[in-house]
Amino acid sequence: MNTNLKLSLVAICSAALTAGVLLSLPAEHTMPSNDKTSSKKEPLYWVAPMDSNYRRDEPGLSPMGMDLVPVYEESDSGANEGPGSVKISPTVINNLGVRTAPVEFAALENEVNTVGYVQYNQDQLIHIHPRVEGWVETLYVKAAGDQVKQDEPLYTLYSPQLVNAQEEFVLALKRNNPVLIRAAKARLKSLNVSEGFISRLQKSQQVLQNITFYSRQGGVVDELNIREGFYVKPDTSMMSIAQLDEVWVEAEVFERQAELIRVGLPVTMTLDYLSGQRWQGQVDYIYPTLDAKNRTLRVRLRFNNEGHQLKPNMFAQVSIHSQKAEKQLIVPKEAVIRTGSQNRIVIALGEGRFKSVEVTLGRSDTTHTEILSGVLAEDEVVTSAQFLIDSESSKSSDFKRMQAPSHSTMAMSDSDPSMATVNGVINSIDPSTRVMNISREAIEKWGRGPATMDFVLAKNVTIEAFKLNDEVTFTFSIEQGEFVIHTMTSVHAMHSQHE
Repeated sequence: MNTNLKLSLVAICSAALTAGVLLSLPAEHTMPSNDKTSSKKEPLYWVAPMDSNYRRDEPGLSPMGMDLVPVYEESDSGANEGPGSVKISPTVINNLGVRTAPVEFAALENEVNTVGYVQYNQDQLIHIHPRVEGWVETLYVKAAGDQVKQDEPLYTLYSPQLVNAQEEFVLALKRNNPVLIRAAKARLKSLNVSEGFISRLQKSQQVLQNITFYSRQGGVVDELNIREGFYVKPDTSMMSIAQLDEVWVEAEVFERQAELIRVGLPVTMTLDYLSGQRWQGQVDYIYPTLDAKNRTLRVRLRFNNEGHQLKPNMFAQVSIHSQKAEKQLIVPKEAVIRTGSQNRIVIALGEGRFKSVEVTLGRSDTTHTEILSGVLAEDEVVTSAQFLIDSESSKSSDFKRMQAPSHSTMAMSDSDPSMATVNGVINSIDPSTRVMNISREAIEKWGRGPATMDFVLAKNVTIEAFKLNDEVTFTFSIEQGEFVIHTMTSVHAMHSQHE
């Protein structure tokens, strides 16, 4: 290891250890203040930056040759910050590279990315069986994968049954018996003899030993199970013909993404061997069972393939564009600290103060994660260096969110994205639990339609002021999975006030 690399590692370790000590110091002990009030304070003692147990009554150097850090008496400014809150000086915040991002009230990008394999369209795949016993005299298709056109000859068959059926038809023609003619013609059709062959036989009245059969559709020979001279029976699968004008793609999505998939959703597909090209298709079918091993759901996608560039068994990357989700509180994915027992986020409280809180997570996309409880719309969360701050905050934190301002002093306006004001009708009232069942109107700003649901009344709302079937206007928010009403007014009472 060269000298420069050693010096760099030493510098990094020193910075990290220094940051740890500074984080562990009391709120106002991290850096001397520059204001006049702080300058009058006398330090209680000095500590080593890399060892808070090394204390001295006067300035000096630590055993490692570093300047001692002064420690001042704590003020009352941080008394109400709650357990687990830490304060960091602006210098340390800058050195650690602390970055924050606001909690947003928005919808996730519900795009499901997965992989799949190109398959034949099974709706256009036909299997060819003989309807009689016989021998293949001539085979016009030589190998699987050959292209065939509609009405192109496939094979010639010799069958005693076909010879007998022809003779019966010719005999009926000679006797000029309409009943026998219809019966003999119907028998030939049931044996898969074409209309063209029957017409020629009716004109020539010459029985043929071998009959040639033709393809009912154009396409590609998928399977070829016979050769010339084979003895075949009705249960023999001689060949199958598939079309490539439209293909299926079999894809799999994770169990947690299953609720996002709907039939008819648009799909974009790319392939490695055709870089730069995109195919647009749609979800054609969702299979009813889940794979027990992989815990995945199979989805069938349909794509147009007029140029026949898509070939069966090709590997493809697909993006299923699901419908836009409802708006929810979201944070950047990197802000979430996941542990074995809980999920946490470090909230920036302002003025260099931080606190770790527990959160309940919802779904995630490539960049953001839904937060069901634990933060508010106006919060700032730490997205960089949060692990170091969390390690200090979690030592004494109760992981509960700091007390939000009282709702009675907040402006209950519809401009607050975490709250909504709607009209509704009271269906039931439970005074013991302070729960009302209300049929509310649609909430346009959240993209939610009308619904009937239970609401919990906040303490400041007088439940006795309302009765069944009252038309009310109320403001509510979603807190820890519950719908909490903060203000509610009867429509009749509002009319009376205006009068």
